[in-house]
Amino acid sequence: MFVFVCAGCGSELTASLSRVALPVHAHQRFGNGLQLPVLMESGTFAVEPEPWGPPWRRWNEIHPDEAAARGIYAPVEVLSDGAPGAVVIAPGDIRGTVLIPDKRGGACCGLAGADGPNMACEACGLPVASRIDDCSSWQAMWLAPDAVCRLPAAGRDAVPLTWAELMTQAKGTPPFEPITRWGSPPGSDLSWSWSPQWVAAAGSALAHLVVASEGRPVTVPNGLAQEVFQPTLDGLLPTGPPTRRAVLAGPGLPAPDMDADILLVPSHPQTGQTWAPAHPTTSAYPVPLPFGVWFRLVFPEPHLPVPTSGPMADGVLRDDPPPPRPRHAFQGDMQVFRHTLARLPAVRSPWIREALHSVTHHMHIRLV
Repeated sequence: MFVFVCAGCGSELTASLSRVALPVHAHQRFGNGLQLPVLMESGTFAVEPEPWGPPWRRWNEIHPDEAAARGIYAPVEVLSDGAPGAVVIAPGDIRGTVLIPDKRGGACCGLAGADGPNMACEACGLPVASRIDDCSSWQAMWLAPDAVCRLPAAGRDAVPLTWAELMTQAKGTPPFEPITRWGSPPGSDLSWSWSPQWVAAAGSALAHLVVASEGRPVTVPNGLAQEVFQPTLDGLLPTGPPTRRAVLAGPGLPAPDMDADILLVPSHPQTGQTWAPAHPTTSAYPVPLPFGVWFRLVFPEPHLPVPTSGPMADGVLRDDPPPPRPRHAFQGDMQVFRHTLARLPAVRSPWIREALHSVTHHMHIRLV
């Protein structure tokens, strides 16, 4: 366990926390005027390894060699010149801070943090964190890496679960959920939407799928995976044989076929490690997915084919109708797609550059 303290005076600023992997949707903006929940589970923290936050520089101000040295291989809109290592926690885990009233950061409905830390240490006044709760943003508290220090705390740090334990204890992330507009009273103005976590996860996975395609068509498994990935892949990649085949693989599943070209595999929610078979039998390209999303692709939520009556036994589902589905087709997150693809060295290949141009053409129907 760890606690974060003010670098200026040493005052404790957080509850005791355990480290987990940075969510793929950490910097996502979803929709317009929507109310998103808290990013991090209480009692956890994650670290952004890249520089993040102001000051920002536009791409035309950065030499490609400098960008490549930072692991960015394709044009992006802006790059941060802030310090790397920002720490994100749940807002409820912050301690001993006060709001800096004039630092809203160009927000629409709440706080955006675009102009630097908006929370100060209550003891010494040092700006130490950025509270984010604007509409269409995940609610979070970002600790400035140059204003806090991490110290060991009393208590035993959580031991990462094994893959087998994850399969028995973890739950999948539902592919769609009710979302309300920012500022609406609880329970009002609800609409069913594709999960923002799924939208971000698909954007990241699509970047890897484009690289793994080697410029050829890609097919994914039938069902939900096909609904999520296939339309965009068909729009970005060439048509006609030969085709690269992607399959689901991971803990608890049979070994992937020898002729599989791409593996859709889970990443560990605590360590961020991508699952790999103990005895690899194929050189297939692994495409990482957040564990909760991968779990639901492998084990879709079932529904009873006939009604039941009487007391519900353990493991038996009710005969209630399934939750409503979103009215629009699934759309992966374009910003997450571009962010991920720009950080894969293969993006420098000419055929991927062409695919990037195709994104602009197809974004209005397949990507947000």
